[in-house]
Parts: sequence; structure tokens; C-alpha cells
Amino acid sequence: MNKNGKVATYIPILARADPDSWGVSVCTVDGQRHSIGDVKDPFTIQSVSKTLTYASILNDRGSEKVHEYIGYEPSGHSFNKIRLDVNGKPHNPMINTGAILACSLLKPEMDKRQRFNYVKNKFQNLAGGEFMRKNLGAFLSEKDNADQNFAIAYYMKANKCFPEGTILEEVLDLYFQLCAIDINCESGAVIAATLANGGVCPITDDHLLRSETVQDTLSLMFSCGMYDYSGQFAFKVGLPAKSGVSGCIILVVPKVMGVCLWSPPLDQWGNSCRGIEFCENFNEQFHFHNFDIGKEMTLRQRHTSRSKYQNKAMEVVKVLFGAFKGDVTAMRRYALQGVEMNQQDYDGRTALHVAAAEGHLNVVNFLLEECHVDFRLKDRWGYTPLEEAKRFGKKDIEELLEQMAGYEVET
Repeated sequence: MNKNGKVATYIPILARADPDSWGVSVCTVDGQRHSIGDVKDPFTIQSVSKTLTYASILNDRGSEKVHEYIGYEPSGHSFNKIRLDVNGKPHNPMINTGAILACSLLKPEMDKRQRFNYVKNKFQNLAGGEFMRKNLGAFLSEKDNADQNFAIAYYMKANKCFPEGTILEEVLDLYFQLCAIDINCESGAVIAATLANGGVCPITDDHLLRSETVQDTLSLMFSCGMYDYSGQFAFKVGLPAKSGVSGCIILVVPKVMGVCLWSPPLDQWGNSCRGIEFCENFNEQFHFHNFDIGKEMTLRQRHTSRSKYQNKAMEVVKVLFGAFKGDVTAMRRYALQGVEMNQQDYDGRTALHVAAAEGHLNVVNFLLEECHVDFRLKDRWGYTPLEEAKRFGKKDIEELLEQMAGYEVET
């Protein structure tokens, strides 16, 4: 096992971490799970909260409003440096200046207790309702050892960075509280998988973040998420990630999976030594690097040595099987991958035919509302999805498809 690095000591609660702790959890975008090691042990989320705070304000207020106050460039300085960009704004939301300012944009109309509960509930939903708790001891420890963050906040206040009416002490309290939330590897993997899945939690199937929010969040994780190692990480691993000084890293493989790693000993930049080694080995093994075009082409060529008809047939089987099982998460994954959801099998049956016959209303709704499939297509026997619902006595789906047909006639 990698024995490099030292646990963070700037606050007592981090200094007490066991340096031998090590856990890895994976959650795919269709909800498959795999974990190994100390994956249920709690740890504070620390700077990983910056990613979730940024995603929350983007989703609530939109990119244009958020970036009136916060930039989106790498800073070239340490994460806790007292420095603003040439426009007098924090460089990005993944460092302390930007994260503190982001907290000032979180529901400023609420009182401080409501604000924390609102944001924690947001985080909890991203984790699929899995382990997450407020850690009062960690919050007090953060606050009692926060001279640098107080200096950052007052420097920004002096430079008029905050929205008018901001109560600085409340913003700092919120920032410390969010850093002090406890998660574990398993709940962290679900958070990463929700980002990988375009903002849809793979455990609950709740659509929590807009696609534009996820795009902007992953972009900044890619360029700024790993402290001063971000450039090297992007070069070597090529995936969006965010680390925290508790030894946590969340790694996102878009449209595939989320990974959460935890090991407290840190390198000189504040990233988990074992976590970094894992990510680099992971990329070597699976070639998920965003720009790994040569290897990707080789794999694609190997895959496409089958005829295009074989590949199309496999796609049809996957989509129709997902509809048969009522697996709306799998269906969403296929749609995000660009699969044509109107495809017909040898008998002319579509996913909508199958879902209607099996009575899977959630899949029918998804295909109609989000994929805009053609509900008029007929199979080789002349049956439409509506007629399939009638044949098999699926009344709720029959009524829905009749409404669709009636609306079309009216318009």
C-alpha cells in the first residue's frame, strides 16, 4: 500500500484521522454498486462541498448571474491565497475565495438555519438519501482555526465582492458548516454518479440538476478541482474530479460512473496520495481520459469489427430489454449516449410497444416526454403501442396514449 503523505493537521479533527484508512466506492449511472475497504467510515466532505455549492447556486440562479460574482479560470495560486482576478472577482468557485462568495449567493433571503438545511437537503438528494450528517464538532473546529478564511472574507468585503446586504459572519458560518458535513465513500460515489448521469440521481431517479449546471460544474472540476495539481491531473487522468483535505476525492466518468475515494494522508498539494495513485492507475487500465483518442479509436475499431447491422441489433436488444424490465435509469442512460429510442426490432416493435404491453408507466412517460418517440408506429401485426396497452389491460397507459392521440387530432 502507498504509505506516502501526511494527514492534515491544521484543525484537530483532521489530525485524528487514521492514516491507514482506505476505501473506494463505485456507482454506475444505472445504479450498479461496488465498494471495497473502509467505505462506511464517515469523514468530513471538506472542499468537495465547493463543487456541490457551485452546482446548487448554478441550478437556482443560472450561470450568468453566478459569474457576475465569480470567475471560471484557474487561479495559479494556492487554494487559500488572498487573491482576486483582474476583474476583482474570485478566480473560480473551487478555491476558498470563490467558495465563500458562492455561499453568499445561496438563498440569501433565508435565515442562517434555513439556509444550511436547504443546502444540506440538496446535498442529501444528490447522494440519493444515503449517509450524510451534520458534524458539529468539525464545524466548531473549522471555525476556531479559520484566521485565513476570515482574512479572505474581509479582503473580499473591502473589495466589494459580495452582493449588497451580505452578512459576512453568517456566510462564513455556512461555509464552515458545509465543509464539516460527514459523508462516506458510498454516499460520495452516488454524488459523483449523479453528476456523471447528467444531474439525475441513479438511485432515486430524481432529476436534480439541469444539464447546463452539470456541464459547467464538470468543466470547472476538470480545470480547477484538484488544487494546484489540477493541471497535472487533467493531463494524466483527464477526468473531472474534486478533492478535499480529509483525503476524499470524487471522480466523475461522464455517462458511465462516479467514484469516491478516501484515504487521509495527503501530498504536498492537499490531495490524497492513494487517491491520486488510484486515479492514475484507473486511467491506465480503462482509458477513460477525455482525450485518449488513439486508444479510444482502437477500441472502437475493435468493437466495430462487427457489422453495422450487428451493432444496431445489439442496440435494439438493449433498449427493448430495458423497456421490458421497466428500467427507466437504463433507458435514460441509452438516451444520453445518443441511442435512437424509436428503433424497431425484427417484428417492428419499439421500446414503447414493449413498455405499454408490460405496464411500465414510468418508462412510457420517459419515452414520450423526454425522448419524444413516435407513438403511432405499428409492429408487423399492425399494432400500435396504444393497441398493445388495450390488449394487455394496462388501463393507465391506455388512457395516457389516448390523450396523446386525442391531442394530436385536436392540433
